[in-house]
Amino acid sequence: MRIFVVKGFDRFQRRERITDAMLCGAVRDARRGLVDAKLDAELIKQRIARPGQGKRGGFRALIALRGKERAVFLYGFAKSERENIAPDQLAELKLYASRWLGFDDDAIERAIADDELREVICEEEGKKA
Repeated sequence: MRIFVVKGFDRFQRRERITDAMLCGAVRDARRGLVDAKLDAELIKQRIARPGQGKRGGFRALIALRGKERAVFLYGFAKSERENIAPDQLAELKLYASRWLGFDDDAIERAIADDELREVICEEEGKKA
């Protein structure tokens, strides 16, 4: 499985000091069926713990997830900053998820080259997730 973060999520990730290993763990949990909320057929909300703390008061990530093929981290927020996503924002994120999941490999590689997307390497597996 290939895991990616969009540019906006990448900024959030750096600001909050969320490691790539934490993202890999969130995707691994989702693949095992441990999903915090299924928002659409291919859009989920997953909790990510704050470094040194638990998931309860940590972060929430919205992830476009297509089986064992691809996961794209689209949006993140701290639980302490907001309770949930507004309906109009959720509708936009569903479209955004469809866009990224619909791209073929060439389009993904172009997005990486254009710095719109960054691939996450899951070190604990020694390869791409």
